[in-house]
Amino acid sequence: MTALVLALLAAADFKAGVARADITPKAPIWMSGYAARTKPSEGVLQPLAAKALAIEDNRRGRLVIVTTDLIGLPRTVTDEVSARAQKQWGLDRARILYNSSHTHTGPVVRANLTTMYDLSAEQDQVIKEYTRALVEGLHTIIGSALGDLKPARLAFGEGSVDFAINRRESRIEGVRLGLNPKGPMDHSVPVIEVRGEDGSLRAALFGYACHNTTLTGQHYQISGDYAGYAQAEFESAHPGAMALFLLLCGGDQNPNPRGEIPHAEAHGKKLAAEVKRVLSTKLAALRPPVRASFQVTELAFAPHTRETFEKELSDRNASKVRRAREMLKLYDERRPIRKTPYPVQAVRFGRELTILALGGEVVVDYALRVKREFPSEKLIVAGYSNDVMCYIPSRRVLKEGGYEAVDSMIYYGMPGPFSEDVEESVMDAVRRVLRRAGVR
Repeated sequence: MTALVLALLAAADFKAGVARADITPKAPIWMSGYAARTKPSEGVLQPLAAKALAIEDNRRGRLVIVTTDLIGLPRTVTDEVSARAQKQWGLDRARILYNSSHTHTGPVVRANLTTMYDLSAEQDQVIKEYTRALVEGLHTIIGSALGDLKPARLAFGEGSVDFAINRRESRIEGVRLGLNPKGPMDHSVPVIEVRGEDGSLRAALFGYACHNTTLTGQHYQISGDYAGYAQAEFESAHPGAMALFLLLCGGDQNPNPRGEIPHAEAHGKKLAAEVKRVLSTKLAALRPPVRASFQVTELAFAPHTRETFEKELSDRNASKVRRAREMLKLYDERRPIRKTPYPVQAVRFGRELTILALGGEVVVDYALRVKREFPSEKLIVAGYSNDVMCYIPSRRVLKEGGYEAVDSMIYYGMPGPFSEDVEESVMDAVRRVLRRAGVR
């Protein structure tokens, strides 16, 4: 049997469709990710995009993966888009996976990082209008991708690049953000290839575990950072194909070096070149069916009292004061935050590959642990998926303290660190969704 016939037989297993929307802000807008910023954006370095990849297996099992060049999609956005998609196209919630690149040179999205800035009413209105348009745009590209379904074959491969470095640097005074080349890292670059019935490349979905923080708080031009450059570089080299980026468990990983535009360009080109190299190798064909499982569990915070936040009202950190006011308001309303909803999702292609999608800014320990616990399963473990409510530290990170475990909660408007059982609570939910998706 010829290679062409084999390819055509494989193509009958799936249909795939793609769509994109330009989500670049049309006017100056407050940018997210760095509390030190003092003014709205000043022009556009790179356009931002939302992209959708729709997949249907030969049993009409559907999946839509939505990627965005944004700091994160809050649950208020993904819940609304998902509800509309279910009503219009019958898509079960487990069948839509949202992921954000976490670029720190993109706009604020309501209601993500709510206490990071003290915005004027006018600035807040600009963000609300942008978020409303974003909901419409995401809904539209899901429908467009479903309307674009054509016979396709899917395959998987994996490469590696090394510009990510663990940023949790231990000092005598504690853990600070820096460079820790001895810390845990995950340099894998998983790639899903989507080819048409004629063998032409339609899309490449690829991921990496690294913050999109090459460009620091001194940069005021809108961009997708290294992930934006990687997608643009790949699409330039493959006309007609769509590049979609998944941010993996990069909560405690930074690009190195960083700080300048040429750094972001270099990292993007390096990542795109590795994706291209992976596609030139022998890939593993993906097979039906597409199974999916989705669960919202709850993660508990460490105990806190009203007095904790009353003391914070006199703090020199303005974001801490804003957080304290919000927490005290909730105490007044007799509904202090004790837990946060947490989404966990699994999507499995036959027995060949599983995408595990975790909410929040997930540290790399989780990806490494899941891969250890399921050594016989090919896994893509993504963070920043379906809701980005705060950092998700492992037990190790929580015990060590530092930004990911403690300080970041100020900017997310959360009451403080998680309880000691946070890692086991996440892993319990992981095991449940993996089992339901057919992983044993």
